[in-house]
Amino acid sequence: MTEPLSVVTALFLGLLGSAHCLGMCGGISSAVAMGIDRQNQRPALLLLGFNSGRILSYALAGAIVGSIGWLIRSPEVSLFLRCMAGAILIMMGLYVAQIWKGLSYLERQGSHLWKHIQPLSRKLLPVRTPLQSLALGLLWGWLPCGLVYSTLIWSATAGDWTESALMMASFGLGTLPAMFATGLLASQVQALLKNRKAQTVAGVMIIAFGLYTIPWQGLGLTLA
Repeated sequence: MTEPLSVVTALFLGLLGSAHCLGMCGGISSAVAMGIDRQNQRPALLLLGFNSGRILSYALAGAIVGSIGWLIRSPEVSLFLRCMAGAILIMMGLYVAQIWKGLSYLERQGSHLWKHIQPLSRKLLPVRTPLQSLALGLLWGWLPCGLVYSTLIWSATAGDWTESALMMASFGLGTLPAMFATGLLASQVQALLKNRKAQTVAGVMIIAFGLYTIPWQGLGLTLA
């Protein structure tokens, strides 16, 4: 069973990483809200469809990596993955805080998959129906993102596909408030989340999650 703390941690990772998510998905979220027939549809309905699709794709990715749970039952492999996840979270915190940009390399590697998916997403614009927005979200969830990648690696340590999927879905839910608000109040929300102090605080908290993720006792070390 997934530890409650793991689900809550995933939720907060999504919430704290929202400033970064705006740069990746904020523009399309705003486009979904604006590219509709306002006489027939509500912006909120299409945004809900888009973000639901995005969260579903995160959960699917979690299920895929979680399906290798038979492999990480080995204590050595589990220890390695948790250390890797913690290290990437620390790097992501530095990235969100605008201190270090090195993690952008990881996102560039994911572009090889995205270049095959992006043409399909373009065919769904402009968005006019809830089903269309859902399909767009399902595709957009595979956009290369260092924060998603780090959370995905961390979720793989759960050792079960259902638990990994739940953790990734919780992460997606954490990004939902900012993404939903961005589509309706784009300039106001972006100004808040792009504030330098807000980015620094979010980055420091993500770094703290990364330090927590690393199994120090398993490495024979302690933070005390």
